[in-house]
Amino acid sequence: MTMLMPPRAVVRGSSGNWALQSTLERRGLGPVAGVDEAGRGSCAGPLVIAACVLRPGDAARFEGLNDSKLMTAAARDRMYDLVRKRALDHSVIVVSPAEIDALGIHVMNIEGMRRAVAQLSTQPGYVLTDGFKVPGMPAPSVAVIKGDQAAACVAAASVLAKVTRDRIMAELHEQHPEYAFNVHKGYCTAEHTAALMEHGPCAEHRWSWVNVAAAAQKHRLAAPHRVARGMAATAVVQNGASPDDIGELATREGAEQMTRAEA
Repeated sequence: MTMLMPPRAVVRGSSGNWALQSTLERRGLGPVAGVDEAGRGSCAGPLVIAACVLRPGDAARFEGLNDSKLMTAAARDRMYDLVRKRALDHSVIVVSPAEIDALGIHVMNIEGMRRAVAQLSTQPGYVLTDGFKVPGMPAPSVAVIKGDQAAACVAAASVLAKVTRDRIMAELHEQHPEYAFNVHKGYCTAEHTAALMEHGPCAEHRWSWVNVAAAAQKHRLAAPHRVARGMAATAVVQNGASPDDIGELATREGAEQMTRAEA
C-alpha cells in the first residue's frame, strides 16, 4: 500500500524573519500569532507578555523589526507605534510581582502566554512561542529558538512586551526613585542591589528572589503578599548565608543575567 504524503513546505530564507510565518500561511495554517515576554529575569516589577498577529505581505512596512533587545530605545518606540497601528491583532498581559511570588516565574510565564493568546480577537491557526513549548494553547504551536530574531510576529510581540514594561518601570521610578527603576528596569544590577540593601525592598519587588529576600531579612521586613513555600526566599532563610553574602552573589549573577537578557 502506497502512503500519500503532503508536499513539503519550503521555507524561503530570502524572506528573512518573515519566512516561517509566510510558510505557515501558504500551507493554510494562518493567521500566525507570535508570543514573547519581557521581565522574566528581573527581581522587581511585572512580567509582561504580548501576543501579535501581523498581516500577511506586510514585511516591507516593518523594515528593522527584530528582537526588541537588539533595537535602540527610540527604534523600539517607533516600532511599537507601528505594530499597534498595522498589526492584524495584538494583546498585552501584565503579571504582577504578587502573582509571580505566589506561583513562580515559569508557571506565570506559561500562564501569561496562554492568557495573551486567549485575549486575541483573531483566532490564530498557529502560534509561535519564543524559546520553549507552551502547553494548552488554543491552536497548534511550536517553540522557536531565538524566536524574537527568527519570526517577525514573535519580534513584534517582544517589542510590545518590552516597551510596555519599560514604561511601567519608568512610572514606578516616580513612586520609588531610590531604586532607579528607570535605569535598570528592575534587573539585578550592582546599582539596584546596593539600593535594595540600603533601603530594603518595596511592594514592587519579587520577594521570592534571593537578593530581595536577603534585603528584606536585613531590614526585618515581611513580604506584603503571599510568597509560596519552596521559593528562593525559603532557601535564603535556611541556607545560613548572610544577607551581605547573598547580595554580592545576586549582584554578580544579576549583572550576567542582564547582559544575556535585557540591558
